This record gives sequence, structure tokens and C-alpha cells, in this order.
Amino acid sequence: MRVLCAFPEAMPSSNSRPPACLTPVALFLALLLHLSLSSQAGDRRPLPVDRVPGLKEKTLILLDVSTKNPVRTVNENFLSLQLDPSIIHDGWLDFLSSKRLVTLARGLSPAFLRFGGKRTDFLQFQNLRNPAKSRGGPGPDYYLKNYEDARSLDKLYNFADCSGLHLIFALNALCRNPNNSWNSSSALSLLKYSASKKYNISWELGNEPNNYRTMHGRAVNGSQLGKDYIQLKSLLQPIRIYSRASLYGPNIGRPRKNVIALLDGFMKVAGSTVDAVTWQHCYIDGRVVKVMDFLKTRLLDTLSDQIRKIQKVVNTYTPGKKIWLEGVVTTSAGGTNNLSDSYAAGFLWLNTLGMLANQGIDVVIRHSFFDHGYNHLVDQNFNPLPDYWLSLLYKRLIGPKVLAVHVAGLQRKPRPGRVIRDKLRIYAHCTNHHNHNYVRGSITLFIINLHRSRKKIKLAGTLRDKLVHQYLLQPYGQEGLKSKSVQLNGQPLVMVDDGTLPELKPRPLRAGRTLVIPPVTMGFYVVKNVNALACRYR
Repeated sequence: MRVLCAFPEAMPSSNSRPPACLTPVALFLALLLHLSLSSQAGDRRPLPVDRVPGLKEKTLILLDVSTKNPVRTVNENFLSLQLDPSIIHDGWLDFLSSKRLVTLARGLSPAFLRFGGKRTDFLQFQNLRNPAKSRGGPGPDYYLKNYEDARSLDKLYNFADCSGLHLIFALNALCRNPNNSWNSSSALSLLKYSASKKYNISWELGNEPNNYRTMHGRAVNGSQLGKDYIQLKSLLQPIRIYSRASLYGPNIGRPRKNVIALLDGFMKVAGSTVDAVTWQHCYIDGRVVKVMDFLKTRLLDTLSDQIRKIQKVVNTYTPGKKIWLEGVVTTSAGGTNNLSDSYAAGFLWLNTLGMLANQGIDVVIRHSFFDHGYNHLVDQNFNPLPDYWLSLLYKRLIGPKVLAVHVAGLQRKPRPGRVIRDKLRIYAHCTNHHNHNYVRGSITLFIINLHRSRKKIKLAGTLRDKLVHQYLLQPYGQEGLKSKSVQLNGQPLVMVDDGTLPELKPRPLRAGRTLVIPPVTMGFYVVKNVNALACRYR
């Protein structure tokens, strides 16, 4: 790629003037020579010049987007949410009726709401309206911490329904018969109850089956898990409301060698049974993470290799099958206070959204919406954290159609044996057609600048001389990258009241203006009225 550079112009000196005796013919020849050299400047590298001390070379990045056809189209619910079953164990279930929490969840609709996590395979369903009055069994505290009862399911479903979210319920896969087959009695009770209430739910079975031996002392291989999913499908089909319900799985962990073997065995048996193949990802060990880890390009790129591994197995057995990333977290061990819930973590989250959509992953489910550790979008006081505001902007501005980005001046020429990892990440989508502030055919860019210097981007080609709306998200307060508050175009983002989210006001940029991306920031840029063919229709 050709790097376009702006160099300071040298001031003319008295010695550079042509002599008075230079004939008109000589002047004409000199002019021809000058024009010839100028026309070839784009085909050769500039000659080395002496730089004036104190002046730095500035690189201008030219950006264009292919507008005829999208390179990918992801699910309308691409950015979705997860609630961990620990909300039952920790006593947070009653808070699902909070008006503030419903308002925050509704802001991210439409989306899936996955109810699953590490405690999935500890819960059993009991159709008990009042566990305290049950006779001859454990006390109410036991049921509240270890059972999903009818009251719990009602509250969970009502929260999802009021928030405009579609519930995906992960059933306990560790209820096992002596021959290690799945014991479906508890699941069948739950299915019958939810069907009697006409609850529109999709289903899963288990959570990270590759960890069963370590966590529970009992292993389930891929082939057996596939048979369990076929058994679950057979339970759903006779129930009228669930005869066509979606089924997702196997929700494996990071695709190491043993996990890939489990996925391979599962796909052989039940690849055609599930509607999408799911896996989980965690970026960093939460016990040792530092703020600068979130800025490492090598870390941002680890997900790409995992995607290829999953796609290879899935396409071997069911080419074209949808793939979902479920339970994505920035840091393990529940996250790290003042890091996983800070502005800095947003670089990983926004890059994850861009990379997954570009590589054809249909849905990404964020773990967790609230309560679980420090990886959540909403804190325990129901205040939205930086990743929530980032997700809200994404939902409002980004549509499901992914566009190809073309840049000039972004990368240096790579040296042998050295990989250049981009610190400036640029993604493009059609603007969300549900956003009535923009006509169809508009394009939204989202840009991550990990450089310690600002970057200038000139829109070219189809984007040239178009009006742009800027949504620049920066940390707010003295904590810098560790801040739990953010500002949009210089204005702090806070809820108006429990039932009202703030207006996300753009900063209009005049047509043809160069985009200036501040150091270590993220932003969205809506290019208006492009009339992109790929974006005119749904």
C-alpha cells in the first residue's frame, strides 16, 4: 500500500531563483521536466529529504468502502446478552422486576437472552410455587439456591419479555443415568410447565461440557453429548409450542485439542440437530491482568485463530451451519475490579464485535448483563458501565450487513519474519435501518485507535465529500482508561431517570472534513446519504 505523507514545505531561498538570463526556451524545457517528474511521483518512493528539527512526518490515511454488495450478513440479534444462573443462588432474581434494569435491557433489544453459565448444571426444576411450605424435604433456602422453580422461571421470562429479548434456556446436562445417558425427568417437568404458560423459549443443554470431569468428576464425550441433544429434540417435538423451537449447542470452551475432539464427536452425531453451533471465549486470566493488556494487538487477534478452528470442524460435517460465540468475557475468574468494568476493556469488546461479524459469526452473546463478577454491562447498583454504552451505540447505529473496508497508508511494509498488527482498526456496516435519523443507504464506520497519537483519516471514493455524524466515546473523570464513566462527544452519559436512557447526540462534521481520531479512543462515524446499493434494502 502506498503511504501518503504530508511534509513541511521548504521556504524558497534567494539562491533557488532562476537567473535573469535564462531564455524562454530553457524555461519551457524546465517546466516540461518538472511536470514529468510530478506525474511519476505516485509510481516511485519519495527521495530522502532532510527533515526540519521539531517537525514530525504526518501520515494521512485514505479510507473507502465497497458499497455494492455486503461481504457478510449477520443475525438481527447479533449483539445479545447472557444472565448467569448465579442470580438464583445469590438472591438477585427478584431484582429482574426493577424498572431501571428493564429499561437498560430494552435499550439493547432486539437480542437473545441466554440463561446459562457455570451453575447451569447444578440447577434442577421443581414445580413448587412456595418451597417454604413443601413437606418432607429440604428447607426453602436449599430450593432457592439449587432449584429453578416455577416462580423463578416466571420472573425470568417476564423480564425477557418486557425487555424485548428472546429467552434461550440452558438445561442441566449432568443429570445422568447409571449408563451415563442423560436423565431428562427434571427437564421434561420444566418443558411441560413452560408450555402450559405458552412461554416462547429456545433451548440448550449444559455449559462447557469439556470441563465436566474437572468440575464435577464426570466426563461426557462428544458422541454421548450428541445423543443427549437428539434426546432433547425428541422431547420438544411432541410439545406443540416447542415442536419447532430452536436448539443450540454444544457450548464448548476454548477450542484446544481435547475440545476440538469433543466438538468433532458431537458434530458427527448431532450436527444436523442444532440450529447453531456454539462455543465460549475468554481473553485474559483475570488474576494477572493489567490495564495495558487491553491495548495489546496480539491479544485482540487471538480470537481469529479460534474462529477458524471452529469453522473447520463445523464445515466438515454441516457446511454453512450458523456459528455463535456464547459467553464471551474479557477476563476469567469473574473479571477484575476497575479493569474488566472500565473504559479500557471496551477495546477488546468492540474489536470482538467487528472481527466476529467480518468472519461470519452469526451471533455473539455477552457474559454477563449484570451480577456476575466484573465482566458485566451493568453494575450491582444498576448503573451502566462503559461496555454498556458501547453496546448501546453499536445497537443504535450498526446494521447486520458487513462491508469491505479499503485503506491506503495504514501499514508499513512488513519485515521478514515480523507480523505487523494494526493499532488502528476500522470496520464498516450498513447503518441500522431501524434508526430513523438516517435514510437507508447510509454507512456506519467504527474505529479503534490504540496509538498514542491521533490519526487522520480522509474519506475517499464513494464516501468523499459526504456529511458525517461523529459519536466519539472517551473516558470521563480522573481515572483515565480505568474510568467506569464515559462521555459522548464531550458530554457525560448518564440515565435521565429509571425509565429513560439519554439521547445519543452526534457531532455533525462538515462534508469533506478529515476525521481526526484521538489517541487511545473508540468512535462511530455515520456517513450520511451515501446511497449505498448494499444498504438500500433489508
